[in-house]
Amino acid sequence: MRRTAIVTGGGYGIGRAVAEHLLAQDMEVVITGRRAEILERTAAELGPLVTPLAFDASDPAAVEAALPQLPDRVDVLVNNAGGATEYDHAMPPREQLKELREAWLRNIDANLMTAVLMTSALEPRIPDGGSIVVIGSIAARGFGASGYGYGPAKAALEPWATDLAHELGARGISVNVVSPGFTVSNDRARDFVASGDASPLIESGATKRATEVDDVAAMVAFLTTPAAAQTTGQTIHVNGGTHLGR
Repeated sequence: MRRTAIVTGGGYGIGRAVAEHLLAQDMEVVITGRRAEILERTAAELGPLVTPLAFDASDPAAVEAALPQLPDRVDVLVNNAGGATEYDHAMPPREQLKELREAWLRNIDANLMTAVLMTSALEPRIPDGGSIVVIGSIAARGFGASGYGYGPAKAALEPWATDLAHELGARGISVNVVSPGFTVSNDRARDFVASGDASPLIESGATKRATEVDDVAAMVAFLTTPAAAQTTGQTIHVNGGTHLGR
């Protein structure tokens, strides 16, 4: 029987690459996200085993409404939705406490609560031996990425995933965090590299190159295989050694 995967934030970047790698393992893949047009284009490009479904995974009501359209059996859940919301909103001065709180909560909702809500909603559909993979970030280690909550929100995923691994381990369900460093995942990142501004980040790593989406997706795909069944409760860094000084 063909396995089924759900990849949140699956329309582009790391999420799309993960979908491609899971397809290579002959899985059916549901990609979710907020923007229907991106999801539909990606699904059309990746083929008939990919189904797009648009909803906001940070909204409990939207997750509940999406459940009837999601597979009854979810062998693999990849919680990839998120990102630094400060790129999409003007950040307030820190003395504006109400606005500061809202900025932090946006990051917590996007990066932590999406994973918590999706996993909680779908856990009953994950069979024994299934896999949950959560996309973290090197920003969980701090160093300039915590001003508006992105780094702390990503950091919170790690103990949550460890606790979940203990809860689900007796059923053979693995739960791991894959933590990328700076990844060339979108046009903004590509421009950052082209301008030379990314060079200090890249040079701080052991491999002296930027992480590509396929580097991350390959690790995610491995963690869904029988060969990784005994790997659970881990945070696995895919960043060319950039985390070693953090």
